[in-house]
Amino acid sequence: MEYSPPPLFKQGPSAFARLVFFVVLSLALLVSDARFKTLEIVRGVLGAGLYPLQRAALVPRDLFVGAADLAVTGAALRTDNQQLHAKNLQLSLQANQAAALAAENAHLRALLQLSQRLGAQSTPVEIQYDTSDPFTQKVVIGSGSQQGIRNGAPVVSEDGVVGQVTRVFPMQSEVTLLTDKDQAVPVEVLRTGLRSVIYGTAQGDLLDLRFVPISADVVAGDELVTSGLDGVYPPGLPVAKVLRVDKQADTAFAHVVCVPLAAVRGARQMLVLHYDPHVPPRPVDDDTPPAAGGNAKKAAAKPAAATAASAAARSPIARWLTRLFPGPASGGAAASGPTGSAAAGGSHP
Repeated sequence: MEYSPPPLFKQGPSAFARLVFFVVLSLALLVSDARFKTLEIVRGVLGAGLYPLQRAALVPRDLFVGAADLAVTGAALRTDNQQLHAKNLQLSLQANQAAALAAENAHLRALLQLSQRLGAQSTPVEIQYDTSDPFTQKVVIGSGSQQGIRNGAPVVSEDGVVGQVTRVFPMQSEVTLLTDKDQAVPVEVLRTGLRSVIYGTAQGDLLDLRFVPISADVVAGDELVTSGLDGVYPPGLPVAKVLRVDKQADTAFAHVVCVPLAAVRGARQMLVLHYDPHVPPRPVDDDTPPAAGGNAKKAAAKPAAATAASAAARSPIARWLTRLFPGPASGGAAASGPTGSAAAGGSHP
């Protein structure tokens, strides 16, 4: 009976021989793969076959990492949402401020061009607040007598007349707007040269062109400018545009409704004009011939004395005294009473 060792104790090739064999095989595979790419297909097949096993092994790790990322992502999203919301509000505010600044810049540029075009001295002013009276169209500006603002000065914007300074304080002034019911501006129709006066209305939004004959050539769309005849407003400033003309047969004047060209209630920055019309003073009616030397004072005093005497003669007491104590016609009758005649320079008869 032949004896053979069990399979567990069978002796094969020596360990050294196996080492040499596998080393040579490894070198051959390395050289063939590096030079000729012979194991690319094998590598691809093994990777595709082992990929499901890799994904199955990574499932616990992915679940844990996903749960952690979900918690962190939710908190991060809430924080980012709050930050973006605050930034959005800030950007909206900056956009609104930029739009307002752009509009104000364009408005100031137009005012600067208007000041250069007028050629008159002007003071830029800004509205501070409206007056408390709801039945008047008045505003208060932040410039007064300390800044050279004078009572009655015209106030304009780049579109035309806005109003007139009616009260002046040291650091503030009150401006009555063009649409106030008590405000009047002499104007003329730019197309025909017809002169008239335009008034504000009680509603405070429209204007009324008065004293226009029913036969006058005024149509809707005509532009009205200042005539300059009042010596307050420079001539040629835009004021209003004719909205409609109502003519009735039983009236001598037409009802002309106008709309102001300037944004009376929308303007914030305006110009106060220092307009000097250079109009000579009105001549004084005096029939007294000129006198020289000391006679000039007597000639100047004679009309005043005659005026006083005539005023006294018109009073009832003076007439009564004249009847009782008749005097000379040179004025003694006015002063020759019981108290004496020293005031008239005469004596009692």
